[in-house]
Amino acid sequence: MRRRAAADLDACVGLLRAVHDRDGYPVDWPGRPAEWLTPPSPVAAWVAEADGRVAGHVGLARSGAGDLAPALWSGRTGVPVERAAVVGRLFVSPAARGLGLGALLVARAVREARERGLHPVLDVLAHDTAAVALYERLGWSLLDTVDQRWSASRTVTVHCFAAPA
Repeated sequence: MRRRAAADLDACVGLLRAVHDRDGYPVDWPGRPAEWLTPPSPVAAWVAEADGRVAGHVGLARSGAGDLAPALWSGRTGVPVERAAVVGRLFVSPAARGLGLGALLVARAVREARERGLHPVLDVLAHDTAAVALYERLGWSLLDTVDQRWSASRTVTVHCFAAPA
């Protein structure tokens, strides 16, 4: 595992395409996938390699528009929302699943957040049962399940999680 470099973006986009085609993540294919991998207010991003190729990705960012978990965590703990960091853009190659890369990537993002004095949180679509199972297995706490309006004609159900204290 290593910090993502600019030169990794093409490989990450190709991997994201494979994940999208197989699993439907992200739900809507982004018009500019390389930009989608670097959300507003990024902290850092990492890639995991298997057999010398990029096999997974995770990012860490400050709270942005549409992130529900930071405000829920802040409301529950009384800690300012600015002390939260959002784990996101997590995906692992279908061919590399079962190697523990997802858990390793999450652990790396959590470690970075804690080193910066931030608490990791995330939002995940309720229908993404594999991701929900990963976060539960890692001991993350469910903050709430909410319906989030993505557009005038689309509402999705989102689970909001916080990393263990």
